[in-house]
Amino acid sequence: MADEIYVGNADPDALADRGWLLGHFKPEGDPRHSADVEIKWGRHPRGDRRAEWVRGEARTALLVLISGCFHMEFPGRTVVLDKQGDYVVWPRGVDHSWFAAEESVVLTVRWPSVPGYAVPESAGGA
Repeated sequence: MADEIYVGNADPDALADRGWLLGHFKPEGDPRHSADVEIKWGRHPRGDRRAEWVRGEARTALLVLISGCFHMEFPGRTVVLDKQGDYVVWPRGVDHSWFAAEESVVLTVRWPSVPGYAVPESAGGA
């Protein structure tokens, strides 16, 4: 039973998979392995921008601002999150990108956790 419980801290744990704390990419048997959901703790310095737009996203996502000022960019619309707790939800199929107007911390939840969709070293994911 004890090995079914994981206790950690998002800052150091996030370093292992570029911010992703939970999802299909964690090893089988790890309490953080999930085919249902992915969770990311994202720390972004001021001026950080996603390298390229996400196109044809296969998951629904929720992004919550913990601190800072973070812009979520969608075709024809930019959502500015600037108060702690501000959040945005977008469905699968919606292209998106992001920009950190200030040093920001965000929590992202995506579902489902799509097997075969790797956490590549070069992409930041949202």
